Amino acid sequence: MDQKTIALQMIQFNKTAFDNSFNAMSMVYEQNEKMIGAFLDQATWLPAEGKKAITDWVDAYRKGCADFKKMVDDNYQKVDEFFTGSD
Repeated sequence: MDQKTIALQMIQFNKTAFDNSFNAMSMVYEQNEKMIGAFLDQATWLPAEGKKAITDWVDAYRKGCADFKKMVDDNYQKVDEFFTGSD
């Protein structure tokens, strides 16, 4: 087994580990988002500005996670192309 194959397998393993960790984190986030939604529905004492601030924060977090995942996937793709395209 040559060094390029070993490096490619290590990178693929790291990507799989990242994907699994990110998916687990996403499931936790989705549950938290549901809890926040239920809280906001029941919190009649919270002013509309407060609810909007919380929903904006949740939306920003969701967008940040999606952007991060896209960036990581793009960079793993570049590394994969580097190793597979250098034959």
